[in-house]
Amino acid sequence: MNKHKGFTSMFQKGRLTLGLNLPIEAHGNNVPTLEHQIERARLAEEAGFTCLWFQDVLLEDPTFEDPATGQIFDSLIYLTYIGAHTSKINLGTAAIVTPLRHPLRLAKEVASIERLFPERLMLGISSGDRRKDFEGLNVPIMERGRLFREAYDYFTQVISEEFPAIESPMGKIDKSNLVPKPSSRIPVLMTGYCQQTFDWIAEHGDGWMFYPQPPDKQVDMIRSYRNKAGPETFRPFIMPLPIQLSADKDEPLSKIPAGYRGGRKAITEILKEYQSIGVNHIMFNLSKSERPVEAVIHEFQDYIIPSLEEDTST
Repeated sequence: MNKHKGFTSMFQKGRLTLGLNLPIEAHGNNVPTLEHQIERARLAEEAGFTCLWFQDVLLEDPTFEDPATGQIFDSLIYLTYIGAHTSKINLGTAAIVTPLRHPLRLAKEVASIERLFPERLMLGISSGDRRKDFEGLNVPIMERGRLFREAYDYFTQVISEEFPAIESPMGKIDKSNLVPKPSSRIPVLMTGYCQQTFDWIAEHGDGWMFYPQPPDKQVDMIRSYRNKAGPETFRPFIMPLPIQLSADKDEPLSKIPAGYRGGRKAITEILKEYQSIGVNHIMFNLSKSERPVEAVIHEFQDYIIPSLEEDTST
């Protein structure tokens, strides 16, 4: 099966690329309007962002303090819609909750997406942590670790093998075959620990998405992951990062919950620091931005992304 060009262009040793979470909107603590998302997705594509990321959330849960509940729309449906209105930017899930989606259905859906948008899909998967979603589907949340492994094994086999023989708690495949098969192998990215051991995470999947930490702490996670995964295969490290890009280019860096605020000089420097420790991709959440997101995207395009690329080339 062909090598996934979207993966190789987005993930390279010693290089940091950037992505945006949907919705691309400064909605704060309000429910997002979801207006102008196509225009902003195209703007991000032209600005040099390499991926748009979609969350997999079913129900609004006020205890999560997440008025967007992901991006309100179903992640795979909305990803397909945005993909149809863009041409080259990668489309990522951060992350599909596999215990809540049957692996055969998921394989059918993502293989279809890969055929419709060749070599653009990045499949982040997780075990999930939203109790209300598990309760709504009558799936026991305390069994999500086992369910994740069973779903992963079933999904991996049914999407990659022709007429596989599968006997699983998830179902049986006998003298039948999933169509379509993806034209290129879809990259699978683990999110957090997925209720598994660190050794299991390092062994499986094509990369690892882990929670934001300061560089001096994140570097230890990256080293541990790469040591466990082994030197024979490059596996990228991905992390989310909320930012507030100030209009004052000289504003110094300061902490906000899980992320940073600062002018473009300070934000560029912290991104270069993450790049130097081995982070390969950062996805930004602009929901707390105090500026129009278009202005933020343009500033990334004109200053921050070129500076990162220049740092890599030198």
